[in-house]
Amino acid sequence: PILWVKVRRGLSAGRVQSVAVRLVVEREDEIKAFQTEEYWSVEVQVEGQAPPSFLTRVVRIDGEKPVLTDEGKARESLDLIRQASLRVTSVERKERKKNPPAPFITSRLQQEASSKLRFSPKRTMGLAQRLYEGVELGAEGPTGLITYMRTDSTRVSDDAVRDVRTFIANRFGAAHLPSEPNVFKSKKSAQDAHEAIRPSLLDHDPERVRALLTENKAGRDERETEDLIRLYTLIWNRFVACQMTPAVFDQTTIEIEAGRVGLRASGQVMRFPGFLDVYAESQEDAAAEDESVGVLPDVKEGEALRVVDEKPEQHFTQPPPRYSEATLVRELEEKGIGRPSTYAAILSTIQDRGYVEKKEGRLAPTELGVVVNGLLLKSF
Repeated sequence: PILWVKVRRGLSAGRVQSVAVRLVVEREDEIKAFQTEEYWSVEVQVEGQAPPSFLTRVVRIDGEKPVLTDEGKARESLDLIRQASLRVTSVERKERKKNPPAPFITSRLQQEASSKLRFSPKRTMGLAQRLYEGVELGAEGPTGLITYMRTDSTRVSDDAVRDVRTFIANRFGAAHLPSEPNVFKSKKSAQDAHEAIRPSLLDHDPERVRALLTENKAGRDERETEDLIRLYTLIWNRFVACQMTPAVFDQTTIEIEAGRVGLRASGQVMRFPGFLDVYAESQEDAAAEDESVGVLPDVKEGEALRVVDEKPEQHFTQPPPRYSEATLVRELEEKGIGRPSTYAAILSTIQDRGYVEKKEGRLAPTELGVVVNGLLLKSF
């Protein structure tokens, strides 16, 4: 009622949706206040005795991290490299493993469906509800394809684990099956009332479901059918992947000395795909995990290198991005705001009431959202 008097009738400011609006408004304030700064990076293409040539990056000058704020400083570092002889100081080769992700909880399903399938959280939950309640599969009749879709637990029943391990061994072979089942920890705040989101029966693989759904088209919207299959496939693949072996990479880091300048090259090669044969997690709004440049040649410690090409490059610092629906759900979850059943409703409500709007697929506050948020901050 305070908002009705102060702003306009019909508004609401629930304890959860108001926090979501505040996050969006504060992110917009950060973007407006952001001061862009210029910086430069210097990459040098080098080659040794064995091909191919490879890319290195300046990582040290006089033992310190380089601060290349303008073109002059970038050119100075290149002059130092030209005047010096390049020598490999160390070659480190190590195995790196990437573990499979946990099966879906509600918030993760909404994030991945947003990133991979471009579904809004509301759309995702509507489709998941249908998959849970049951879809008509020809002669089999209405069939519930997934477990309950509002959950904050990564727990999986022993029967389901046993079935999926049998499936992995038969479909992918022993190399993709860990010796013991993978176990994932739920957050301390999780209520753990329901299992993770998974296919209810492994007999219903996505290909079979597609065949049965497309065969029985009577009175069904084709786009709706396709979206159901896409979401089911995402849930299926994530569940199968969670009980597979890690992906294994050979990672190489080469440290190079050029007088006062230190250069580094990193590369990695996948040795065994493991769970990546089935499922790769999206990395929306996350920086690349490393600066790997692919396969590196076999160089030896102490080997002399020569410069093939130089690439000084200008960059500008970027403000933090506006939230997408997926990243706002992730932020709410990380801050312990809302529950699995509320994320989709929060995002719908703040847009339906005109506090937040989508601009180029990202969430921006409206003037009303800014006013209401300001009033709430002042008063509460």
